[in-house]
Amino acid sequence: MLFKKGGRVKNDPFSKKTQQFDLISENSQLSLGVLPSGHLATYYYGEKVGTVDLSYVVKEIKRASYMADTDCIKDFKLEQIPLAYPAYGNPDMRTPAVQLILADGTRITNLRYLDHRISEKQLIPGLPSCQHETAEMLTIRLVDQENKLRVSLLISVFPQHDVFTQNIQIENLGSTPITIDRCMSGSLDFLSDKYDLLTLGGAWGREAHQNRRRLVQGFQGVDSKRGASGHGQNPFIALLDQEVDENHGTIYSMNLVYSGNFLALADVDMHQNTRLQIGINPFEFSWKLDAKEIFHTPEVVMVEAQQGLNQLSARYHKFYTECLIPKNFAKKTRPILMNNWEATYFDFDKETILALAAEGKKLGMELFVLDDGWFGQRNDDTSSLGDWQPNVEKLGGTLEQLIATINQIGMAFGLWIEPEMVSPNSRLYQKHPDWIIRVTNQEPQQVRHQYVLDLSRKEVQDYLIATLTNLLTENNISYIKWDMNRNITDSGSSSLEREQQKELAHRYILGLYRVLDEITKRFPDVLLESCAGGGGRFDPGMLAYSPQIWTSDDTDAIERLEIQKGAALIYPQASMSCHVSAVPNHQVGRITTLKTRGIVAQQGNFGYEFNLLELSEKEKADIQQQITEYKTIRETMQFGEFRQLQVYDNRNEYAWLQQKNDQVIVSHVFVQAHGNTVPKRLKLSGVQPDRYYLSADDGKMISGRELMNIGLSLPVPTHDYFATRWCFTQVSDR
Repeated sequence: MLFKKGGRVKNDPFSKKTQQFDLISENSQLSLGVLPSGHLATYYYGEKVGTVDLSYVVKEIKRASYMADTDCIKDFKLEQIPLAYPAYGNPDMRTPAVQLILADGTRITNLRYLDHRISEKQLIPGLPSCQHETAEMLTIRLVDQENKLRVSLLISVFPQHDVFTQNIQIENLGSTPITIDRCMSGSLDFLSDKYDLLTLGGAWGREAHQNRRRLVQGFQGVDSKRGASGHGQNPFIALLDQEVDENHGTIYSMNLVYSGNFLALADVDMHQNTRLQIGINPFEFSWKLDAKEIFHTPEVVMVEAQQGLNQLSARYHKFYTECLIPKNFAKKTRPILMNNWEATYFDFDKETILALAAEGKKLGMELFVLDDGWFGQRNDDTSSLGDWQPNVEKLGGTLEQLIATINQIGMAFGLWIEPEMVSPNSRLYQKHPDWIIRVTNQEPQQVRHQYVLDLSRKEVQDYLIATLTNLLTENNISYIKWDMNRNITDSGSSSLEREQQKELAHRYILGLYRVLDEITKRFPDVLLESCAGGGGRFDPGMLAYSPQIWTSDDTDAIERLEIQKGAALIYPQASMSCHVSAVPNHQVGRITTLKTRGIVAQQGNFGYEFNLLELSEKEKADIQQQITEYKTIRETMQFGEFRQLQVYDNRNEYAWLQQKNDQVIVSHVFVQAHGNTVPKRLKLSGVQPDRYYLSADDGKMISGRELMNIGLSLPVPTHDYFATRWCFTQVSDR
């Protein structure tokens, strides 16, 4: 422990003798050292090794270099040192973590150790951050005396979670403005390049696919320039030992608590060192920092694992559940919902909505969500965004009356809204045309017939807060689906000065967070689900306000296998919203069985999204049975330990295990069936070898050792998209 309640320091992590900081959790360790020059180095990050002098890691580095010795210290060259927060060109020529334009126009900074202090974990002004009662923060202050600049590393230890977080403060101590051009949240140097790089990428409708490739010399990474974290890449990056699989091998990872433009990179230098960084994307970013002002970066979450991808997932899942997701919902059972979007799209009336809600209730559903089309003159996607007044003609009365009727049916009520957007023909835009993001003197670009409101402006934020407050105060709404269906183009704001235009993307996200923070504090019992055309903003920043996120607009069960596998690598299964939808699927036209769709959707938060009024009696009975069975395993599926299982053919099979208390649920899907095949076996991991497990399917008892070493017999698939589930109860003995 570094900090004891009451404010008394129990154990300073800094050794004056070795000039070393040792930050240690139950199983992980981050060690930093102050070099004779005053520069701050990263000695070690990984599995706990204890408080030993690790300065030899730097002292043993001896390589030929054309760079000058730093501070005239023989053979001491910064470009060879694993630095904790590197600046550029003094004389380190590698990718910097921070780069500033100083008062005289130069860009070279010289950051040296000043002091440090220990405190409880602090919130970051204007930004989401992770919190836990056991967390402790070490603040290390670096200073550039000549340029009157101070950079602080705020490193927090979450000892029970084996997680370190870090954010950066940049302070202008001078009397004239400086400009921040680059300010990464995290930077780690590794003295090797023998790694694979793992990121999560894709596109709309196929988000979060795991992309793994060997590192090569040079710059490699992922980013977003869209004003949101994006469908294309997730703000996550990891280095893997080249032999890593689900249960073996070492991993070092970073995940950024941020929802805007980001950059995550691995840079391998000429000496086979690897620099891993993540932070706000420097592309189209700068920040004017006036005298005496402080800039705060987003927080980076750093997780390492020694036992493969499943251990990495377990640490992220536990951490985000206990330290980031709003506590009111972090471990609260989520409702089974019915969303009308794919059932009706914009074409509905009161009778249709009530009939869907009534049928959903009969089948066992608990929450009815009214999607797009309930407000203004919104009968297609060309109008009314911004005019958040209910269409009483379409709803057959007030929204309050509709909700009351649905509540009488026995369903809670949820509502779709897209607050960040405005339609050109809306009353809001006609009144406030200057409230959109646009380049002055250029015709603004429409995407999906809509503009983006300029959330960098406080008056826009205040308008959204007031509008949402009125909506939630006047109506018994239990759930909000917060959508965002276009990215930022024509980046410009009439409220910002010329030299501050590149601040817009970050100011937008700060404005968004202010609105979300205010609304979730005013209405803490309203379940917020964020969406951005699916998974276009599935990131820890949004998780800090919305306990669950719409994983993808693609609801096809087979497409969802890869999407949900990637998302579940770092995000808890209770944060993934997953629905059973119609067949043929509306996105890809595929036909899958109700059983397969159910097994896949039940991996996360479970719901339905098709026209219940068109179902046969057999289909209704099957859905009713599906829901009844799900309710017996819901706690395990939403909050149990999650593990990916190794399969025989990873191009054609997916398998996962979820367990909580004594319940173990195993799911397996064949994508394609093949002729003349014989049964294969599926070995489990994570079960207790010395316990026995009772099968709910056939009543047989089987030991954990058998499940782990011999495995379950997989049925031979009789058709494509063939899914199987096993349910076990752990017992002490036979």
